[in-house]
Order: sequence, then structure tokens, then C-alpha cells
Amino acid sequence: MTSETKQPGGASEAEARAVAEAAREQTWEKPSFSKELFLGRLRMDLIDPFPVEPAAARAECDAFLEKLKPFLVAKVDGERIDREGEVPADVIAGLKEIGAFGLTIPKEYGGLGLTKSSYNRIIEMVAAHCANTATLLSAHQSIGVPQPLKLFGTDEQKKRYLPRLARGEISAFALTEHGAGSDPANMTTRAELSADGSHWILNGEKLWCTNGTIADLLVVMAQTPPKVAPDGSQKKQISAFIVERSWPGVEVAHRCHFSGLRGIYNGVLRFKDVKVPRENLLWKEGAGLKLALVTLNTGRLTLPSCVVGGMKQALSMARRFAATRFQWGVTIGKHDEVAGKITDLASTLFAMQALADLGCLLVDQGGHDVRLEAAIAKLFNTEHGVRLAGECFQVRGGRGYETEQSLKARGEIPYPVERLLRDFRINTVVEGSTQVMHLFIAREALDAHVTAAGALLDPKSSFGAKAKSFWNATKFYAGWVPKLLVGAGMNPMAYAEYGALAGHVRWIERSARRLARAIFACMMRHTAKLERRQRLLARVVDIGAELTAMAAACARARTIANGPERSSKAIDLASSFCRAARRRVDELFRQLGSNDDVASYQLAQSIVAGDHAWLEQGVLDCHELLTKPK
Repeated sequence: MTSETKQPGGASEAEARAVAEAAREQTWEKPSFSKELFLGRLRMDLIDPFPVEPAAARAECDAFLEKLKPFLVAKVDGERIDREGEVPADVIAGLKEIGAFGLTIPKEYGGLGLTKSSYNRIIEMVAAHCANTATLLSAHQSIGVPQPLKLFGTDEQKKRYLPRLARGEISAFALTEHGAGSDPANMTTRAELSADGSHWILNGEKLWCTNGTIADLLVVMAQTPPKVAPDGSQKKQISAFIVERSWPGVEVAHRCHFSGLRGIYNGVLRFKDVKVPRENLLWKEGAGLKLALVTLNTGRLTLPSCVVGGMKQALSMARRFAATRFQWGVTIGKHDEVAGKITDLASTLFAMQALADLGCLLVDQGGHDVRLEAAIAKLFNTEHGVRLAGECFQVRGGRGYETEQSLKARGEIPYPVERLLRDFRINTVVEGSTQVMHLFIAREALDAHVTAAGALLDPKSSFGAKAKSFWNATKFYAGWVPKLLVGAGMNPMAYAEYGALAGHVRWIERSARRLARAIFACMMRHTAKLERRQRLLARVVDIGAELTAMAAACARARTIANGPERSSKAIDLASSFCRAARRRVDELFRQLGSNDDVASYQLAQSIVAGDHAWLEQGVLDCHELLTKPK
């Protein structure tokens, strides 16, 4: 695709990028551990000592968990919900009664007012027991109406809607359309102001709206009239509205069904001349995408905790089976290959917990920009979560492929491995697919370079802009590049406070500088074309994600080891994870300089064009079968 191409009736690639760029947060007013790491600076002081939840907040959360645990055991049957595709009405009613739909809503509006860390601990427990129920709660609170309403709503909007949400009126977030997902420039849902200015008239259709088929309240994204610049050019605007599903013109057109998460209420919503009161515009006109991104910067942290909950169950199931299943005279956990999988599950889970907890605790602590930390936690935990769910499946063998109902019917413990595998697979797609996360993180990681030398990289920039950028780049790189040559990681005595982990921390420091040098080299080599080398950028991002996870694991292990129990078990897990992560990072660095990306891309274009359709011969063509008129 060139910058001039576009889908029929849609925005061009350049227009789509402009919309996305305008929506992102433009400045870094608060420190970010991951941003510093991509610049070659290991700022362990930003995450170590590892943050802890205040005692009072933790006590509040513990009190709620004591109510939640017996409710989950007595009322929430994950296997039944998966099999029947419904969360029973009495389960939803019970969740409302104990306040589970108002966990993060301030107490003044009838909610529990829990911290982000407490909220995630609760969702983690629910997700470990039933992913469908966790999705119901998190879609309502993490990205539904409560979060953007708290951040951007007027006092009147909060007074009108937050008490209703706290009592259990379910909410959803409606952004995706048939031709618009993470790239919202092609959005076709529109809102026009009425002639008398009293209300907006909303028309359009939304796809894959989780909770949408049962939601009482929705945040709906829609195009509003473009903003006209002084030169006569028009700027596309997307705005957010609070919409009540009971209003005339709001229709649930279809409930979607999936491979996993079979009990979620996800569907297609249609809006036909829906009259939305003018006061239901959320934040301000044209700020919808920025609202969505800011909301996701913290809302995105819930999914990593959901993955942690599921992984705790996966480890438990794999460990117990490895200790009791005999093959060739010994338990399978004694066999080297299986033992390696168990170690991988446990040590990676330790790092996943560190990443998920770190982001939440930094939010609660305040004073940190967590957009990169949240995105990295989402990317790392979901990718490794899918991989490790497969490892748990492999340890269980044929029993991992068998359904709970079948296992139970023939007298075996009905471990839900098969369901876990299905439920986990969507995690690398929702709330920004892995590919979108790579692009998002790359853009934020390169922001200092774009700020300093952006015009130099843009062939369309004017001479004056290039001259100014050259001066800014000279100042930035003259001070930055020399610092990438030496650092604390080269001192064999550095980071001694980390004890057995000190060598790993020194390696992280050296690798952070190496990563920064690699980014600089990629920019010099590819200039403006770097944005199209997405596989290259993905490797850069994956290196940063692995290094962030290593640092978080080391900081968390050190805090645990220095705690009341003085346990070295966390050190063992962190060290095992770091050894494996180092091998992955070394391979990613190797691939930065030695890869077949260009040849692979060219072949892919030929394949997509149909030049190799002969490979598909010899079977019934599913496309022809499915599209042939009956």
C-alpha cells in the first residue's frame, strides 16, 4: 500500500495516520521507566523498591474478596456458562448485590472506590475461575462508561450516571465497525447536531461490542462534522457520546458467538436516528479518540491481570498432573522436557505478575506516565499467555484436549485446560492486537527521535522545517549518543544490592544501551521508510518488552527477598526467567541485522495477488463453497 492508496470509500493511509497521530498524547510530563529504557537508560529507581499497595486499600480489597470467594464457588459454574453460552441471571444479580459492578466508582456515587491494584486483584480472581464472568465485569469497568466518565465527564454527567452504574446497570464501549477497528479513520457512524441544537442525531452500526447485547449504557464513538481550518481544509473529528440502550433507534442486530468466551454478550448494535441529548457529549467535540486512548492507557492493564489469573490455574493444573501421572516408571515431572515446561510456566508467570502489578501500582502511586508500561504488559502477558496455555495443554496431553464434561463423565478430575486454551486465544487480538501494540509501542518509544529529527525523516518537509530539525537533532544526538557507549552495566560491582540477580541487572543495562544504539542505526539506515519495516520495529519492541519484564521481575524478587519472610524462592524464579529472556533477546538482536524481511514481504505480495493459488489446488475451495449462490 502506498500513502495514496485507500480502501473504497475510506480514508487514505496518510489520512489514517494523521487521525491516529492527532489522538495520541503529545507530551511526556511524567517519568516512564520503559520510555527511558528505549532511550538506553536503565532507571531502576523508578520501579525499585517495587511499589506496594497501601495497607488500608489492601484491607478493603481483602474484605471484598472474602465475600467474592464463596459467591464464585457457590454460584459461578464456568463450565456451564461456557457450555450454555449464558451467564445466569442469578449470577449477574448476585454480582450487583455485592457491588462488583461498582468496584472503581467513587464512594460518593455509591461505588466501592477501590484502587486500580485492588480492582485488578479482584478481576484476576474472577478470571481464574471464569473468564466469561471476568469479561462481563471488566468490559463494564475497564473500558465501559465508568472509566471515561470518571476521567472526562462533567459533574452533572457523573451525578446522573455513576450511581446507576454502581448499582449494576451494565455498560459497554462501542468503537469497532465492519471497516474500522484500531484504525478509526474509516469510521462511518455519524452524529449530526439537530437544527435547533438541542440534540445529536446518531446513525451507524458497531461491531463486536462486548456487553453490548445486555448493556444499559454505552459510550459510542462517532464522526461529527469536520473542523474547518483557516485555509479551508477540513479535519476529521471523532467524538464520544453516552447513549442509553433504551432510547428509540438503538437496536441489537446480532449477538456474536466465538470459539472461546462463549458466554460473553458481544454483538452488533445499530443506531437509527437516535436522539442523543447535547449534554451527553463526553468531554468535548473531536476528542473521542484521545478519550479512548487515555482510557485504554489504564484500562488496558486489566487484561494482563486476567491472563495472570488464568496462568495461575494453568500452572496448578500442569504441576499437579506432572506430580501424579506416571510414564516409564516415574512421574512425568521427572522427565526433562516436561520439567522444562513446568519451569517455564512458573518463572514466566512470576514476570507476568510483576508486569501486571507494576502498572497498576504506578497508577495508584501517581506521578508516572504508564502508557508504555500498560501496552508492554498487555503485549507481553497475552503473547506469553497463549504460548504457555499451549504448554499446559501439552503437559496434559490427550486430557488437555478433552472437555471438562467428558473428563467428569468418565471419572477424571475435569481440569478446564481445553476451555482455557480457547478463552486465551482472543487475548492477543482484543484491546489492540499484537501487531497494533507493536506499532503503538514503537511510535511512543521513538517519540524523542521523532521530536528531535522528525522533519529530517519526512521527505515532504519544507527546507525551513528540515533546517530547524537538523539543529534540534544535532543538539539531541550530540548529548545522547556518547552516553550509549559506557554505563553501569560494564562495572562488575554495579547493582550489588541485587545479590544473585546483579548479573542480570547489569545485562539489562548493557542491553538497554545496545537497544538504543540499534534504534539509532535503524533510523539512519531506513530514515522515513522505517515506519514500513514493521517486522523490524516489532523486534525492537519485543526486546524492550523482554527487558522491561526482566527489570520488573528483578525488582519484585528483590522486594520479596528483603521482606518479612526473607525468602529466596522469588530470586530463583526471577533468575530462571531472566536466563530464558536473555536467550530470546539475543536472538531478536541477531534478527535485527540478519533477516529476510524484504524477500518475505515481496513473496507475500505475490501470494496475496494470487500468483501461487496453485498451492491451494486439490481440495474443495471453501471460498467458492461459502460464496456460491444457493
